[in-house]
Amino acid sequence: MTQDCTKGWLPEAPILFYSSLAIEYGVEEALMVSLLQQLLPFLPGHNQAPQGVGQQSLTWYTLSEAQMLTLAPFWRAHDIQRLCTNLREAGVILIASAPYTQSHQLKIAFKAPRQAQPVVPTDALTQHAQQYGQPHNQASADNTQNGSPYAGLAVHDNTLAPHPSSPNIIAPHWQPTRETLAQLAQHNIPDTFALNQVGEFITYWRDRKEPARSWEAKFFNHIIHKWRDHQSQKNTRPQNTLITKDWRPSEDAMDVLSRHAAIPRAFIEDAIPEFVLYWREQNSSCDNWNRRFRDHVNRQWARFSSTMQHDTTPKRIADGWQPSRDVYDVLRLANIDLQFAQNIVPEFVIYWRDSNQTHTSWNTRFLQYVKRCWAQRSTNPQVANQSSTRDLSLEALVTDRSWAN
Repeated sequence: MTQDCTKGWLPEAPILFYSSLAIEYGVEEALMVSLLQQLLPFLPGHNQAPQGVGQQSLTWYTLSEAQMLTLAPFWRAHDIQRLCTNLREAGVILIASAPYTQSHQLKIAFKAPRQAQPVVPTDALTQHAQQYGQPHNQASADNTQNGSPYAGLAVHDNTLAPHPSSPNIIAPHWQPTRETLAQLAQHNIPDTFALNQVGEFITYWRDRKEPARSWEAKFFNHIIHKWRDHQSQKNTRPQNTLITKDWRPSEDAMDVLSRHAAIPRAFIEDAIPEFVLYWREQNSSCDNWNRRFRDHVNRQWARFSSTMQHDTTPKRIADGWQPSRDVYDVLRLANIDLQFAQNIVPEFVIYWRDSNQTHTSWNTRFLQYVKRCWAQRSTNPQVANQSSTRDLSLEALVTDRSWAN
């Protein structure tokens, strides 16, 4: 003999809803219909004839916030308002009260008498009828009899009565209602954002040529998804900020500039006040001030280095001066022996330091001097086998001053 392992720990009877309604309107909406079906038979209702000739009167029910909280404690106020609005747009119910989040009550009526109610599964109906001491074939006798939550649900074929509003293709100039926009506003979604999506929404569904009972409900869900995507992208995107008066680059930025770009730290520190002052005066915002500062310092250092290498200010030759590699490259192209050029560097430096003269480019003057010495060595048999000016005779050294011009 088997024993029901679930008996004894389930807190209460399950809530049943209908798969056909879930497919047509959504799972939460179908659950709301089932809960209303359970509660309304126990509420006083009043009949009110709608405007128009030949229309049947409707039974209106008013549900307080306390009743809704008891009925559905798992939903918040804005959820109840959203679901009831979706059911109203789908043509299931009518709402005569102010928005639920403001009035804290619901005044509703089913849009048409539900002559063919959705079927409650027979085994579940039997179980609950027995729980309340009533045979299941009497469960639909009277809405006000017994305390069963399934009182008033008639047992019919497993079909749902045709809905008064039939599915339709979205109109080319469809627009959401003000109530839908107000409902979206409760989710902090601006009207402008929702209205900007209308064109794309209409184009998508007209291309698909799929009918729907409630385009308001579809539009609401569409905007919710769009807004969440928009907020997600906005949160991941760096925010632009103004630079502060006491701003400093991060240590990572300083390390990149000083260690990897080989820029002196003193040069970087000197660039900070000017950088901050400039951008504060510009009143510009940026999403990454460290990156902008690195670009600024790299440009400044490149300009400074270029200026130092190509300085046109005349200056004395430095003690221990050596020609640059570019000079030796030119000499190599001219087929001049590099050892010959290196041997005459010391006397070139001594001469010009003693003369105390200034020039804008010592590399150029040294290049010209080496070329003249090499040409003289090649044409003068006396010095053809001599490798430097130290091998020249005293007369040659006294009379030859062409390299100093």
